[in-house]
Amino acid sequence: MNIFNLPKTTSVEKVIPKNAFDSYTNAKQKKQISDCVSKITWSHKLSTDTTNLQSKEIIEIQVFNIELKEKVEIKSILSIIDKAIPYLIIFVIRYSGFIYISTSPKHSNPHNENTSVIDYTFSSDWFEENKNTFHIELKNNLDFVYKTFCEQFNSSEVLVKNIKELVSNQKDVDNYNKEIQNLKSAISKCKQFSKKVELNMRLKDLENKSN
Repeated sequence: MNIFNLPKTTSVEKVIPKNAFDSYTNAKQKKQISDCVSKITWSHKLSTDTTNLQSKEIIEIQVFNIELKEKVEIKSILSIIDKAIPYLIIFVIRYSGFIYISTSPKHSNPHNENTSVIDYTFSSDWFEENKNTFHIELKNNLDFVYKTFCEQFNSSEVLVKNIKELVSNQKDVDNYNKEIQNLKSAISKCKQFSKKVELNMRLKDLENKSN
């Protein structure tokens, strides 16, 4: 289950009861967890004590393995767990030899110290577990560890100094891509030649900015 080849000092391997998050869920969400999730395991803990790496802003990074009863994406369930646990979590979601990986930079809720606010979610597609290319590089400090992990999901090659810059940059890329898709849709529906030319010029400009 240790797909990142993390050292034994970081190993936890503690099964977390699915009802541990009941106070954060409604009836529909409880049913989803019950119907979709087979087991939740807290597999590794990356901290100063377990890695001998110092921290700047990030104190701990947890790795959770979630085994599913069926091959589905469970973004809403991951969000529930993320909001309930104050530390950053790298999720490895498994089903029958396939996995996908997800993690969400977040910050404390200023209005409720018992919950976290998700800033952004990085996630992969499903892929065969034995073809995993994601890695966790334990060097420098914990902030560097998490930033370099998240950069593996990043669709932009812009250099960033920290996770906040990475999230901000990725949001910009997402917004550009959304605008591009909207423009392509508008162009395909447009029948007026002059308007179509104008839309194509805007599309070209946006595509240049997103590259």
